[in-house]
Amino acid sequence: MKKAFAVLLIVVLSILGACSNNEDTAAPEEKKNGKKDVKEEVIDKELEEVKAKFEVLGEIPVPEDNPMTDEKIELGKMLYFDPRLSGNNVQSCMSCHAPGAGYGDGMAKFIGFEGFNGPRNSPTIINSGYYDEYFWDGRAGSLEEQALGPIQSEVEMNQNLDELVIELNGVPTYVEEFNKVFNDKISADNIAKAIAAFERTIVIADTAFDRYLQGKEDAITADAKDGMKLFAGEAGCISCHAGPLLSDQNYHNLGMSGDEGRFAVTGNEEDKGKFRTSALRGVAYTAPYMHDGSLETLKDVVQYYNEGGGDHPNKSELMKPLNLTDHEVDSLVAFLESLSGELPEVETPKIP
Repeated sequence: MKKAFAVLLIVVLSILGACSNNEDTAAPEEKKNGKKDVKEEVIDKELEEVKAKFEVLGEIPVPEDNPMTDEKIELGKMLYFDPRLSGNNVQSCMSCHAPGAGYGDGMAKFIGFEGFNGPRNSPTIINSGYYDEYFWDGRAGSLEEQALGPIQSEVEMNQNLDELVIELNGVPTYVEEFNKVFNDKISADNIAKAIAAFERTIVIADTAFDRYLQGKEDAITADAKDGMKLFAGEAGCISCHAGPLLSDQNYHNLGMSGDEGRFAVTGNEEDKGKFRTSALRGVAYTAPYMHDGSLETLKDVVQYYNEGGGDHPNKSELMKPLNLTDHEVDSLVAFLESLSGELPEVETPKIP
C-alpha cells in the first residue's frame, strides 16, 4: 500500500513539475509577444497618423471649354511630335519632353532653336494637367497657354503662330482632323487645346505609395516607410510638397543664385530666385533636378536639403540644415522612389 502511494505521489509531482515547467517556458514568450504586440501597435499608429497627411491624386481637372475626346487627344499627339511646330521644322514639343526621358530631355538645361543653350531645365509634363500655373516661374495660367509658349519663344522653337496656321492648312489631313475635332478651322487656339488635351493624358497616379495609401501595407519597403515619416516630420518636406499633387503650387527660393525666377514675372523683390514647387510622382524618371538641372540624382537633392541649401540672400526660412544621418538620407530616397510608378507609354504617331 505504501509502495503504491509512493508511486502515485511521484506521478503527481511529475505532472505538477511538468505544468510548472510549461508555465515557466511559456511566460517569457507570452511576455515577449505581448511587448512585441504593443510595439507594433505604436508603430502602426504612428504610420497611420503620417499616412493621414497624404492624399491620392484623383481625377485630372479638365477645363469646360476644352473637353477631352479620343480624337482630340490623337490630334494633339500628332502636333506634339510634329517638327512643323518649330520655325526651322527641326524641333517638336517632344524634343524637350520625350517619353523615354521622363517627358523631359535628360539634360541639365534645354537646347533650343538652332542650338541655343537654354538657361533652365526642361520640366517634365508628367501630371502637368494638375497644375494651376506653368513653367518654373509660373508665367502661364493654363496648360493651353503653356502649350503655345515654347512654340513662339525665339530661343525655343521660334515659330510664328500665324505662319504655323498657314503651314498646317497646307496639310489636308490636319484640315480634316481639326474640322472633325473642333468643327472649326485650324487656329492657334485650337492647336493649343489639342496639345493640352494630349498632355493631360500623361499621368502617373498608380504608384507603390498610392497603393500603400489605399491599404496595401507591403506596397512599399520598411525604408520607404521610414522615409515617409521623415518627409512628413523631421525633414519637413511636406511643408512644400503637400496635397494630392505633392506640391503646394507655390514658389520658393532654395538658395540657388544666378536666376531671378518668379521675380521676372511679378517684379516683386520678394520673388527673387523663387521657383515653383515640383510635383513628385514620377520623380525617379526626371533627372537631373532643380530649375537649373544642377543636381544629378535624388540622393543629391536630399543631400542639398540636408545641408540647408545655398546662400542666396532671399533663401526661404524653411531651408535649414536637417542633420539627417546617411541612413535617414537613404530612407528619404527610398520614399521618393516609391512615388515613381510606371512611365506612361506613348506610341509615336504617323505625322501627316
